Amino acid sequence: MLKQTKILTKRYDLDESWTLQTYEKTGGYKQARRAMRMTREDIVAEMKAANLRGRGGAGFPMGVKWSFMPPKGDKPHYLAINADEGEPGTFKDRTIMEKDPHSVVEGCIIGCRGIGANAAYIYVRDELHLSKARLWDAIHEARKKGYLGAKPFGVDYPVDVFVHTGAGAYICGEETSLLNSLEGRRGEPRLKPPFPAQYGAFGMPTTVNNLESIAAAVPILEMGGDNFSQLSDLHHMRDGGSRLFGVSGHVNNPGTWECAVGLTLRELIYDLGGGVKGGELLGVIPGGSSTPILRPDEKVHAPNEDDPMHKWHGQSVLDVPMGVDTLRNCGTMLGTCCATVLSDQACPVLAMHNLMRFYRHESCGQCTPCREGSGWIERILDRIVAGEAEIEELDRLHEIAGNIMGNTICAFGEGTAMPALGFLKKFRKEFEDFVRTKGKSSTGRLTIAASSDHRAA
Repeated sequence: MLKQTKILTKRYDLDESWTLQTYEKTGGYKQARRAMRMTREDIVAEMKAANLRGRGGAGFPMGVKWSFMPPKGDKPHYLAINADEGEPGTFKDRTIMEKDPHSVVEGCIIGCRGIGANAAYIYVRDELHLSKARLWDAIHEARKKGYLGAKPFGVDYPVDVFVHTGAGAYICGEETSLLNSLEGRRGEPRLKPPFPAQYGAFGMPTTVNNLESIAAAVPILEMGGDNFSQLSDLHHMRDGGSRLFGVSGHVNNPGTWECAVGLTLRELIYDLGGGVKGGELLGVIPGGSSTPILRPDEKVHAPNEDDPMHKWHGQSVLDVPMGVDTLRNCGTMLGTCCATVLSDQACPVLAMHNLMRFYRHESCGQCTPCREGSGWIERILDRIVAGEAEIEELDRLHEIAGNIMGNTICAFGEGTAMPALGFLKKFRKEFEDFVRTKGKSSTGRLTIAASSDHRAA
């Protein structure tokens, strides 16, 4: 059921919503002031009760992640905020940075207190110039008021926040690559263990959170964790609260909305996105380009009554509430919760080609299966698009992508292989037609691809 909310986005439509004056008029920094007088344990307990699954793509519970941080000892602790937002089709976090940056700063204060840190680093991709400027302005305003510094709100617990600019590398959206980049090293993933909570930024215990996740810490404390969780239609599956949903591609009304967790893809595309532009729905990539595509004719298969998906058995995947576990059980991922829509006037072959060019370019090259596999996939697709490939090469694409899965240090390999396997599985006939007709699709579809340019999102 469509249930729009105004919790994370309640200031979006206010005049000069990014200023401290507007923020404080609407209750800003009250929860940070309160958090500075709470214990770490009480703050973490509220975050756990909220059942907030990480909004960056992995969906790991934020409260549980905070609880992994060791007790404060001789080592400093750090909070790192992932605002790189390099996932093609994803543009939700920049709306928070541009329209409500003080919520991020306040969330950082709460987060630092909750994990025992004294410094937070917000890692923002270089292209987001307005986002960086708004964050720095908010930090300077907060420092001037004494909300950051040696004694925030008069409490002897130093907290400061900094913005760190990335260099446009998609791989730095992976948490350990982000930490390497933050330290001035090459942006490539680290082997785990040790995990960041043990050995993170500068070798110290570190928690890495998505920017929307950290901004949500403010309403969680304000409402109470359990009340926040109850907003969701999937709170019984430990997937609580409200979150930002985005849609782009071939829709009449692309954009970002805040809704309770449990919105369906059909509601996102047709009620909020205004329906498919220029045709009927061919497929939807539900949460950023690394999540496997879904076709509208796919049905949920869960005949066992003990299966948590049983209540949607036989229904279209478009009518399943969008949650971390529900979409995983549909054979895809919720990811960043920003969907990309393809109309039936798009060519899935060219769409896949577009995506695989991106992933080949963005591979850090550290792992052989990813480095060589992504290049091999692109070269075969180049041959297919040029009308030079044979049918057997489609099976080779399956084999290459399958050999990338599970054989890399980080999830980038899977992020390359899963959409490739998804397109090949869901649109095998279209691929075969494309190969047989030497690039002239016999289905009559226009040979256009949905844009995967994350910079233009």
